[in-house]
Amino acid sequence: MKVKRHEGHEREIPNGHIYHAVMPIVFFTIWFLDSNIFRISTFLNDFVPFTIRIILFILVFGIALSSITLSHRALFKSHKPSDSLITNGILGYVRNPMYLGILLIYVAFILFSLSLISIGLFIPVFLVYNWMVNFEENILENMFGEEYIKYKEKVSKWIPIPFKR
Repeated sequence: MKVKRHEGHEREIPNGHIYHAVMPIVFFTIWFLDSNIFRISTFLNDFVPFTIRIILFILVFGIALSSITLSHRALFKSHKPSDSLITNGILGYVRNPMYLGILLIYVAFILFSLSLISIGLFIPVFLVYNWMVNFEENILENMFGEEYIKYKEKVSKWIPIPFKR
């Protein structure tokens, strides 16, 4: 049986969809259990008011959704992957805005619950995403060569730098 793949799959880490499915399930299951049922590591909630936590959650979650939306618009204007390097829009400020947005969703939930277990769990989640990004950036470097190397020098991997352009 032949696996049907989408166009551009060769630019992604093999079986990346599995990481994108399993990591949130594991993280949010543990987050939910610690934040709402067992409350093993949520003692910081006693020191940070709920209002502050909900404001931080909404702010970070909004930034995450904006990052994902803007990157989706920039990367998927058509159903075919671009033959040229896309460096405009949000991709002019951060190289991995979609993955950044996904990571910020995790951070938003951590800020909401202040679960220390979730913070500890976020570390391997970040390392997996960083590994995925490194893998995919090597592919892009092979595809676009010096143009991509110069892009990497100008644009940050994770932290948007609005004035560096």
